[in-house]
Amino acid sequence: MYEVTVDAGFSSGHYLRNYRGKCENPHGHNYKVRVTLIGRELDATGLLLDFKLLKQVMRPVIERIDHQMLNDLAPFTELNPSAENLARYFYDETSQQLAEMTEGRVRLKDCTIWETETTTATYYE
Repeated sequence: MYEVTVDAGFSSGHYLRNYRGKCENPHGHNYKVRVTLIGRELDATGLLLDFKLLKQVMRPVIERIDHQMLNDLAPFTELNPSAENLARYFYDETSQQLAEMTEGRVRLKDCTIWETETTTATYYE
């Protein structure tokens, strides 16, 4: 198996519903997101997926939420914008694009969100 990983960053605000504590108030984070791909076969160039292409897959997701209040954007108008739910959001959004781009040769292994330098949440299937 092969794996490739790309990290990116974005800044967003949020607040947690049904939470007792500071995080129930609006606040922001400088998030980091890590997306790791996995696959058994390399392409004709000898790559699982060009890092540039993976960054292109991640870009629309990041652009949609960067410098936004997450609670104002679907699906977070209903879903609490926790790090866990944000990791799943990235996973779902990038998985769909990746499947189309690689015709199933490459799949998303996992997605990790850093809410701070010392706290992360990971989603995988």
